[in-house]
Amino acid sequence: MEAAQISAGDVKALRERTGAGMMDCKRALQEAGGDMDKAIELLRVRGQAQAAKRGERAASEGTVQSYIHATGKIGVLVEVNCETDFVAKNSDFQEFARDIALHIAAAAPQYLSEEDVPAELRESEQRIYEEQSQDKPEQARPKIVEGRWRKWLEQNVLLNQAHINPEKYGGQSIEELRAATAAKTGENVVIRRFARFQVGEEA
Repeated sequence: MEAAQISAGDVKALRERTGAGMMDCKRALQEAGGDMDKAIELLRVRGQAQAAKRGERAASEGTVQSYIHATGKIGVLVEVNCETDFVAKNSDFQEFARDIALHIAAAAPQYLSEEDVPAELRESEQRIYEEQSQDKPEQARPKIVEGRWRKWLEQNVLLNQAHINPEKYGGQSIEELRAATAAKTGENVVIRRFARFQVGEEA
């Protein structure tokens, strides 16, 4: 598709949906032949690549956001870091942090990232999956174990979980949302830590 056939309205719509720069949006639409979904995919891939580079930069600013459930029985504190005070005060950045706190309240993750899962827990879970797959063909067992482990991670690790609001976030994982926020702000964005409290729950 020729550059002339990409309308300013399409570029603007893509920019609103992804937070990417005007020229990046225009280039992605040209490469995608005007296909909006394909252009979004291109920008997401590039955004994550850029976010990986940004991941090496220090994130020493940020915000602590909280969420208290209407019943007053569940509360969450989450710290999300960025590189500058300017981004820390940005409303989109703060909304992202609040949405993460809300998600944690509802989804109750046990760990922040895969690296935080103790090796002995991983080994014991995988032993259980191996036992459970004994009735399956031998060559299929490793895939079954891996598939069940990935499912466990999606249920228990914050960055692997899909955000609990699919209407707003379309089933994206918390890690994908973090990478998108990094792409949008142009800074390294890190979910540093969280604490979830529930009345009557043992510490």
